[in-house]
Amino acid sequence: MTRKSKKLLTNGKLLTKVFTTMLAAAGLIFGLVVSTKTAGTAARTTNSREEPARLAAVAPAAAAPHAEELAGTIAISGAWALYPMAVKWAEEFQKIHPKVKIDIAAGGAGKGMADALAGVVDIGMVSRDIHPAEVQKGAFWISVVKDAVVPTINEHNPFLREILAKGVKKETLAAIWISGKISRWSEVVGISGLSRQQEGQDAIHVYTRSDACGAAETWAQYLGKNQEDLLGIGVYGDPGLVEAVSKDRLGIGFNNINYVYQAKTKEQVSGIHVLPIDLNGNGRLDEDENFYQDRQAITRGIATGKYPSPPARELHFVSQGKPKKPIVVAFLRWILTDGQRYVPEAGYINLSEEKLQQELQKLER
Repeated sequence: MTRKSKKLLTNGKLLTKVFTTMLAAAGLIFGLVVSTKTAGTAARTTNSREEPARLAAVAPAAAAPHAEELAGTIAISGAWALYPMAVKWAEEFQKIHPKVKIDIAAGGAGKGMADALAGVVDIGMVSRDIHPAEVQKGAFWISVVKDAVVPTINEHNPFLREILAKGVKKETLAAIWISGKISRWSEVVGISGLSRQQEGQDAIHVYTRSDACGAAETWAQYLGKNQEDLLGIGVYGDPGLVEAVSKDRLGIGFNNINYVYQAKTKEQVSGIHVLPIDLNGNGRLDEDENFYQDRQAITRGIATGKYPSPPARELHFVSQGKPKKPIVVAFLRWILTDGQRYVPEAGYINLSEEKLQQELQKLER
């Protein structure tokens, strides 16, 4: 072998060693890359398994459709007081369960109770206490939310300034709606010596509800009587009573709060004004008695107990016996849990957590 050949062989061996070393290094790097990617994939897989559990804990309602696909129709009727809240709940529940249809009709607590007991609807909306006779007929109910009834007058009442400064005592309200002993606005504010012309524009025009309803029953209960004891011109429904008083500058009525305050602006509805109650009877409206400016103020007054109960009260869903229809049970459970988040924005007051748990237990018994 020549010297040149030996040199080429030596150089070839050297190149082979270098090339082998390079291949080994490349393999090591490739292994590290693959290992890193595999570890990353495993980490992401682990996280992806953990993430749904965390999300389910935060927003169980969003996960519900995957766990249970509900379908069918729920029929509801009854109290005007609960109607706006029931509509909101129905809208949100149907977003979660699009195959569920919820039909809602307002017509007064009396109709809601009658329809529920007759099995005409799945749920009756009732805005008053449940009577023993109704329980004997099979009425099953859960309390779902709280609101109140407030007295109303026309915003152009000739004595509005005096009324807003003094408020009206409970005894005066009873003398207007129950005994009829007070029939003039001047008597309400304690003004005498009116001219004949002024006296002709002084008569109180009293309005009440013509339908059997929780608002009238609750208002009468506050005054120590029953709905049938209330004096006044009967008007059907909350919207009808608002309209009647708004068109009569000498009118006085009462309404559930969500018909007195606008849903969007939260201000009092045009044409009427909430009649403030002199709760301590001292002849003036004190600062801690004046919580009628807007819907937030009145709901705070109800929630803190400053506004009395009655006319504040709990509102109920009623059925003939404990509901067995799966979609109805699911809807009621949702209302008492996730559905409570929509209560404040709808203008109502949440029940206490303890009360909500009690109502849930009724469904489980």
